[in-house]
Amino acid sequence: MSSLTCRIWTLLLLGGLVLPGVRHVSGIDVSTPSELEVVNGTNVKLTCTFRSNLRVSPQTVTVSWNFRPLNSGSDESVFYYHETPFPPQSGRFKGHAVWSGDIMRYDASITLHEVPPTFNGTYICQVRNRPDVHGRSGEIILRVVNKVSLSEIGMLAIGVGCACAVILILLGIFVAVRRHRRRHVEDDIEVETRVQEWKDPTVCKPEEAVHLKLLPEKKEVDCSDDEESEASSGDDDKEEDGEEEDDDDDDDDDDDDDDDDGGDD
Repeated sequence: MSSLTCRIWTLLLLGGLVLPGVRHVSGIDVSTPSELEVVNGTNVKLTCTFRSNLRVSPQTVTVSWNFRPLNSGSDESVFYYHETPFPPQSGRFKGHAVWSGDIMRYDASITLHEVPPTFNGTYICQVRNRPDVHGRSGEIILRVVNKVSLSEIGMLAIGVGCACAVILILLGIFVAVRRHRRRHVEDDIEVETRVQEWKDPTVCKPEEAVHLKLLPEKKEVDCSDDEESEASSGDDDKEEDGEEEDDDDDDDDDDDDDDDDGGDD
């Protein structure tokens, strides 16, 4: 029993000593995009970020960028950083590679200016943070093209945009046709009303109907005046006839008197 206990304690002690070492040499985790596409003659940023279990500083971190051509030739140095950037002084990348990272933000990126077709290949980003010098490197496959090819997301965005544009166009056409039909119907109704007014003289506008209503009253008043004038003229005629008859009677009486006087004589 005692020997078993001793073995257990021995394993625990070894585990306590080994685990910190395993954590210490667990390595730096480097992250890069797998592929990039750039138009010939333009600039491109090669993004490289990292994570370390130890504290980072410009004095402890070193960054190395290397290039492997498409023909699988020997690697070429692109850029080196330790405490300060060291751009290439010779080779194809001279004057093209510049530092774009920030060690304190765990960024080890660089930018390539005016990329020519000879920059096609694989770019390798290696980061070391002493004593943490183990870890996997990041690799980027760069393709230099004459024009950018559309990705699946770009094609999807273009498809959605075209569909929205078609829907808006159809909606605009529908609204325009509906307004045109409505105006056409209103014009037809107006024309039909005018035709009816032209054919039927009794049809008039509301403002004209007021005058037509007043006209019969005026006519009735005129008629009553005519009747009174005719009645008065009839009475005048009768009076004149009566006067004439009275005159005739007076003449007859005078004649009779004259006759009587003659007989007496």
